[in-house]
Amino acid sequence: MPQRTLKVVLISHTADPEATVTAGIRQCYSAVGATELKEKTGTDKQKKLIDQVIASGHHSTIEHASFTFAVEGISRACSHQLVRHRLASYSQQSQRYVNFEKNGFDYIIPPKVKNNPEALAKFEKLMEDITVIYKNLQNEYQLPAEDARFVLPNAAETKIVVTMNARALLNFFRERLCLRAQWEIREMARLMLEEVKKIAPEIFKYAGPSCQTEKICWEGNLSCGLWKNIDGAELRGRFASYSSEEK
Repeated sequence: MPQRTLKVVLISHTADPEATVTAGIRQCYSAVGATELKEKTGTDKQKKLIDQVIASGHHSTIEHASFTFAVEGISRACSHQLVRHRLASYSQQSQRYVNFEKNGFDYIIPPKVKNNPEALAKFEKLMEDITVIYKNLQNEYQLPAEDARFVLPNAAETKIVVTMNARALLNFFRERLCLRAQWEIREMARLMLEEVKKIAPEIFKYAGPSCQTEKICWEGNLSCGLWKNIDGAELRGRFASYSSEEK
């Protein structure tokens, strides 16, 4: 029952995503077909067009590029946050069909727990106790794994396959790379961004929290304050009643 570490692998993506996106952009204004447009659009033109649509907010055309990730070593607490991003496809390891009775379950230890010896000892003792109960429910009481799993904690490690299009990913990075995002999903987003930048650097070169990409922090009184270190950035609230003077 070891603790697990986060792993993100880009296992599939649209072939030549930036050329595909550019063909979609040009199709909106061209009489010829997308196949011909894709063949005749050079790299410099691709960069220019992608910059234009992203800067203008006309992001529907970048939905033609999609990316699939294999993610391991995240907690169930993290996956609950992840699936709130609805414009995506998910296939998650099932605690109903994957039985941890033989080897126990893996789990995630939060850094602040790991750095506190007393808290860490209690945390790991609890994981051991839960493992014993989980196994006993199946072995002594003959309960199926789908019932025994009810004692498994939010810390339990899960694996998940995630597919998002480029537009959904930009929104994901905007929300989850913010310093107010939970540490685990923020680190996952960082690793995902590293992967897609290798494949589609133009699409994702401006990806990040709104304080960096828009020079606007929308968190109001809950802001982490990072916007203060960004030239030209400002603080706003999500409600009309909020005033920047309240900061």
